[in-house]
Amino acid sequence: MARAPDILIVTTDFIEGRPARQHMGMVSAQAILGANVVLDLMAAIRDFFGGRSKGYERVLARAREDALAALAKEAEAMGANAVLGVDLDYHAIGPNGQMLMVAVNGSAVVI
Repeated sequence: MARAPDILIVTTDFIEGRPARQHMGMVSAQAILGANVVLDLMAAIRDFFGGRSKGYERVLARAREDALAALAKEAEAMGANAVLGVDLDYHAIGPNGQMLMVAVNGSAVVI
């Protein structure tokens, strides 16, 4: 899912020189992706020997991109052209924490 190109998404509460002319409301989105046995095995090996888990990093990056794209789509549907004050939260969920969730929230505005 690609992010809408005309929606500006920032973590700051304002954009210098571009004041919010209209507040459209809060927007939120989530992306949940399951890891798999191979990623879990490789992560366990990395935990033992040390190092970064590229597999999990890719899964998290994809979840973040999907959540931000969904956020942009929701903001665009409200008539906004920017989302301010975006907060990203990461969680492991499921019975054994085998799924990864990225939740994003922000304020949809017209700048």
